[in-house]
Amino acid sequence: MKDYKTYLFDIDGTLLDTMELIYQTFHYSCNKYAGLDLDRETVWSAVGIPLDTQLEMYLGDLGDDLKKVFNIHEDYQRSIYQEFLKIFPGVRETLGALFAKGKGLGVVTSRTMPSLMRYLSHFDIDQYFSVFITPECSDKHKPEPDPVLLALEKFGTRPEETLFLGDAEVDILSGSRAGVDTAFAKWGPNRLEDLKIPPTWDLDSIKELLS
Repeated sequence: MKDYKTYLFDIDGTLLDTMELIYQTFHYSCNKYAGLDLDRETVWSAVGIPLDTQLEMYLGDLGDDLKKVFNIHEDYQRSIYQEFLKIFPGVRETLGALFAKGKGLGVVTSRTMPSLMRYLSHFDIDQYFSVFITPECSDKHKPEPDPVLLALEKFGTRPEETLFLGDAEVDILSGSRAGVDTAFAKWGPNRLEDLKIPPTWDLDSIKELLS
């Protein structure tokens, strides 16, 4: 595939297998706050949306309680992540090889900055990235182009020099709207045929970035 100057990555379902961790956390926080028993499909279908938005999707307008429920959610996930968090095959090797080639590596995610850094450092892959774009960094989020455009600004690179790899439609939309090439991670929880917009590339393995 094409050799790029800059590579941007989604996290959940792309570099890290967080699906069961995400489900267990939403099941706990929504049940504790409102007695709501969510199923996995409902939770997984909304992965990629910022946490505060996702909580209110399930619980309605939380008003002043949003911060309380947000903290319950984050605290519980922090207490269980070591049991459920996994890294996808080939991620360490691929990031290391791209880094060794002098490529710019960045993260564009809907995960909050504290949990992002916790999970990247857990697998010792934080060292490969120089740009981290989270919901705290931008007023608009995926599928809008703003997070990707902010990453390009920080790298000082052009859209045509950049690839954004993600596993969800919001990733492909955000990248496409920003004018960068996109790659769909077929090892994640979503299906290529369900995308409303085609990616530039669809990959069976992250190692294909090195081919």
